Amino acid sequence: MNRRKFISSAALGAAAFTILPRHVLGGNGFLAPSDRINLGYIGVGKQVGTLLNGLMGLPETMIMAAADVDSTKLNRFLTNANKKNAEKSGHQVQGYKDYRELLERKDIDAVVIASPDHWHALHVVHAAKAGKDIYCEKPLALTIDEGRSMVDAVRKYKRVLQTGSMQRSYYNFRQAADLIRNGYIGEIKEVNVSVGVPVKECDLPWLEAPAHLDWDMWIGPSLYRGYHPVLSPLLDAKEWAMWRLYHGFGGGYITDWGAHMFDIVQWALDMDHSGPVSFTPPSQADASEGLYYTYKNGVKVHHKSWGKFNAIQFIGSEGKIEVSREFLNSDKENLPKLQIPEKDRKVYYSENHYKDFVDAIKKRSKPICDVEIGHRTATVCNAINIAYQLQKPLKWDPKKEQFDNAYANNLKSRPYRGAWDYKDF
Repeated sequence: MNRRKFISSAALGAAAFTILPRHVLGGNGFLAPSDRINLGYIGVGKQVGTLLNGLMGLPETMIMAAADVDSTKLNRFLTNANKKNAEKSGHQVQGYKDYRELLERKDIDAVVIASPDHWHALHVVHAAKAGKDIYCEKPLALTIDEGRSMVDAVRKYKRVLQTGSMQRSYYNFRQAADLIRNGYIGEIKEVNVSVGVPVKECDLPWLEAPAHLDWDMWIGPSLYRGYHPVLSPLLDAKEWAMWRLYHGFGGGYITDWGAHMFDIVQWALDMDHSGPVSFTPPSQADASEGLYYTYKNGVKVHHKSWGKFNAIQFIGSEGKIEVSREFLNSDKENLPKLQIPEKDRKVYYSENHYKDFVDAIKKRSKPICDVEIGHRTATVCNAINIAYQLQKPLKWDPKKEQFDNAYANNLKSRPYRGAWDYKDF
């Protein structure tokens, strides 16, 4: 064999070796450390079970640590997470009360934030500053200004953030959005969104906090109030934590289910990087007709019940589409199951919200519900609550992110307690 043929044969042999499947090199289930995505969880209440199963169902993920101010919830999560890890490598998950200790670990690539809404801004900003990619539950932000700071921090540190608006990865909502964007029901004239009531003031009595809960840390940056189990239920409680109903901690059902449904409206109307231009509440707080907001193109979106709950009704010039997690209906019979050609798809296509997040980490790309999208949807929800609170029409500039009302602009942010500051990045 002459020199040229020898070099050529050697190169071919090397190429063949590098493309051998992983199981040949390391056995079944082998994954190189460089391909693994190490996760830390911040906030491990009831919602975290779905996130644990969804993300650990992917081959690349491993859980390194978790943080929560409630030791009973943390210990339960550690048990479940260790069982999930055992199916892959057996790595033992470390628990922390203070999430900042978790963020200091260099072996954690990404964090999953499922804390109450009043913590989201701090957790996201600090995670981005620590160099972590982020999955954050919806609604992304408790206030409008917090949301913009979260976008700025994620962009500054070049992080990937997936908002937990997982309906965008569901068939019903993707199909509805694509049909609307492609004009299958003509020009959209009206949208009706059926979700629950706005946020309310917290009037719960103050009780003594249980020993397993660091209540002062649970309150964190919010103005202090005493413990009540409705805000942070015991581990064996059947009900979900209803902190989401109360001012200072959540945004009522407007930011709970509304963060899902108004998000789909934003998507279907191609407003992910903009928003409405006005919000008009009813003249009376108990009026049967709720608030409506208007986009620059004249489309009105009504917050009102139309016969279905947690659902959306799109009314176009040539038809109607109604959608929820349970159904996708249209007065044009062929639309719900219509196969839209790939070349005509106008929306981001994802069938698995968690895989989409992991893929975005690996590709360093924006996922289906990037931080800007999550912020814009949370802004709609928070502006609705502000308009309900003031009970007067408000104009909104989605580019400058300003109201035409000084008091409404004051409500875009909130006071932070003590030394906490989400702008410190």
